[in-house]
Amino acid sequence: MEKQFHRAMAKIYEEAKKEGYTASYFLRMLSEHGGVETARRLVNSDTPSEGFTRLWMMKRLDLSVESLILKSEWKSLFDDEERERARVRLEKYGVVVNNDKTGDTP
Repeated sequence: MEKQFHRAMAKIYEEAKKEGYTASYFLRMLSEHGGVETARRLVNSDTPSEGFTRLWMMKRLDLSVESLILKSEWKSLFDDEERERARVRLEKYGVVVNNDKTGDTP
């Protein structure tokens, strides 16, 4: 499951790059720490990452780590507190998060 999540993290990097944003720091973290640990570090930070802010400016928060964490298929990799932090951060930036407890975002 962790390897699949790592691939999903690499995929959001590639999609953002296609949109014109090369997240070099994110890629370095991914390489050094793996997908799950990188996601945990970013979501547990008190402030949004530079990448999160950039994706917000691009109107592409669907490519954020926070959005990925909330997808139901990754629920077992993150605790409720981490998922809540991701949800709150997204909502603070205008993303409506599905409230049916699966965690999937629109």
